[in-house]
Amino acid sequence: MNTSFWKAGHTPTLFAAFLYFDLSFMVWYLLGPLAVQIATDLDLTAQQRGLMVATPILAGAILRIFMGLLADRLSPKSAGLIGQVIVICSLFAAWQIGIQTYEHALLLGLFLGFAGAAFAVALPLASQWYPAEHQGKAMGIAGAGNSGTVLAALFAPGLAALFGWQNVFGWALIPLLIALLVFALLARNAPQRPQPKSMADYLKALGDRDSWWFMFFYSITFGGFVGLASALPGYFNDQYGLSPVTAGYYTAACVCAGSLMRPLGGALADRIGGIRSLLMMYTVSSLCIAGVGFNLSSSTAALALFVTAMLGLGAGNGAVFQLVPQRFRKEIGVMTGLIGMAGGVGGFLLAAGLGTIKQHTGDYQLGLWLFASLGVLAWVGLYGVKQRWRTTWGSAAVTAARV
Repeated sequence: MNTSFWKAGHTPTLFAAFLYFDLSFMVWYLLGPLAVQIATDLDLTAQQRGLMVATPILAGAILRIFMGLLADRLSPKSAGLIGQVIVICSLFAAWQIGIQTYEHALLLGLFLGFAGAAFAVALPLASQWYPAEHQGKAMGIAGAGNSGTVLAALFAPGLAALFGWQNVFGWALIPLLIALLVFALLARNAPQRPQPKSMADYLKALGDRDSWWFMFFYSITFGGFVGLASALPGYFNDQYGLSPVTAGYYTAACVCAGSLMRPLGGALADRIGGIRSLLMMYTVSSLCIAGVGFNLSSSTAALALFVTAMLGLGAGNGAVFQLVPQRFRKEIGVMTGLIGMAGGVGGFLLAAGLGTIKQHTGDYQLGLWLFASLGVLAWVGLYGVKQRWRTTWGSAAVTAARV
């Protein structure tokens, strides 16, 4: 990464956006690594467990629209501060009052959706500081906050085993309060930000067919990443009998791969083009997920395929958001919310769907194959629109690489 990138924007804001996004994703994902222990204590079925871990994903998807509007109308920093306070209060209430029923767990999941909505704040906050030729790197670094899922997968099951899973909510407050302080002190809104749009402008964005293509593509890449991240602790426990802690380590390896590849995926897209990069990533991910669907007898082989698939999905996330600012730079706030919402909906459907299919068929095979098929469909769709994109807005994008 050359020095021109670091001189182009505002590094403290980029760091604050990353930290805020990282720890927000940690708590957004928190119910996933704790799912096996919570399900055991609350006597949940596989379908209920799947819906429990999927609820924060859906809530985050819907709230991304609200947070995107808030960031656009107030400022990304103001929206971020509001969201962080709501999440901290929700976790404090869960820690002190406790989660005694399935319904309580779902309610907590709804409030944790504000953490997932951090996506619609952190990315515009970082993006608005950087010119077009550095969008892939800036969005990739801020978006690498996906790595917060690694922290939850690594530490939450172990802390739950030592102190009880309800006390994990209290432990999570410590890094969240630190992140709130750092964000308040370091983050700055860009001096030049897009003007707030009317509701008619937001509806107009949905009238553009490219919006729907981006939403679909991201529902596969990010939806696959977060949906699998939430479902994998239960998958490894159900399929191979791994303990919650070991299943958490396996999941952490998968989500770490996807998180690390997001900024690299953005940089790769800057170099070889977002479309070409995304086509490669759909190919890798779909093949690996289809392979896992054959119910491999070895948990190590399944882990290797999941890690490779997550590498593809993570890089795909970076590639999608290398393209978005080129097509929708003036509408980046609302488009980040819309596309992020679609990614969250995809993750909800995947996590909840895998649990439902497991409940009714006895294994995850059909669910994995269906998801792999959607990856193939996304590949076909992207291949179909690439020529139009390259000869219209893609040819005019100010970027160092071909789109």
